[in-house]
Amino acid sequence: MIRFLKGLILLPIAIVVVLLAVANRQPVMLSFDPFSNGTPAFSLPMPLYALIFAAVAVGIVVGGIGSWLGQGDTRRDRRAKGRELARLRNEAERLRQTASAHTPTVGRTALPAPVSRA
Repeated sequence: MIRFLKGLILLPIAIVVVLLAVANRQPVMLSFDPFSNGTPAFSLPMPLYALIFAAVAVGIVVGGIGSWLGQGDTRRDRRAKGRELARLRNEAERLRQTASAHTPTVGRTALPAPVSRA
């Protein structure tokens, strides 16, 4: 079912991407020199669809890095809670071992019998 839904969503996206690439094959000049009007020193001719795809890819990477940096506090808290959990588990295991080493003899209770008030 999940595979069908992925196909149902990804197939139209793939068709749109292919149509975008076919419709925008014309070369455009990508210039990295904002001060030169004639022939820029740093320029690169490339198809428009490649420029669009590169811009989307850079946006995805920058967004992912921003999201990762924004979740730093959550990751730090999770590591601290993991250390605390490990410490508490070790303490519980140590207490179990201590309690099993000091088991009372048969017929003896840990607490005295309750006194009835009549």
